[in-house]
Amino acid sequence: MFSITVMAITFGVVFLAELPDKTALAGLMLGTRYKASYVFVGVAAAFAVHVALAIAAGSVLTLLPQRLLQAIVGLLFLGGAAMLLLKKDDGDEEVAAPADQSFWKVSGAGFMLILVAEFGDLTQIMTANLAARYDNPVSVGIGAVLALWAVAGLGIVGGRTLMKYVPLRLITKVAAALMVALAGFSLFEAITG
Repeated sequence: MFSITVMAITFGVVFLAELPDKTALAGLMLGTRYKASYVFVGVAAAFAVHVALAIAAGSVLTLLPQRLLQAIVGLLFLGGAAMLLLKKDDGDEEVAAPADQSFWKVSGAGFMLILVAEFGDLTQIMTANLAARYDNPVSVGIGAVLALWAVAGLGIVGGRTLMKYVPLRLITKVAAALMVALAGFSLFEAITG
């Protein structure tokens, strides 16, 4: 079963949560040093792996009783909002990149960077929560992958320009507000369900 609404909600939440993350900066750094398409292929493959793992975790959560599941998901969303609002700025991180420009070296560097940096990251946890909340792994998976790819593309191609026009604090606050709203819905369903 596919739902455009679930996909759109997932896209919006994951996109906003990932924008202020280190991944956009890492993609920007790699994209300025290497061929953007090579970097994107590696980054996109790593994000697909992360989403698959998150969907699997979310699907396991759906085996819990519905009220307990909604309470857990609500609390995890509140935790995610708190993490976004309380997160300290890491500053510019150096990215280890390959010495040559070959497709496999550049893509491999992008893949490994994201695979390691994003494991257990907030957006991976959020994707698992959304998969559990909506019990629609296909829609959540597509929405999450597209959101992560969009952020990676923005970071690789034009991250600095975007940040000139949209303050990072605003993006972070909007993402946190969305998570608080989702937490409220989940907790309400847990109490009234």
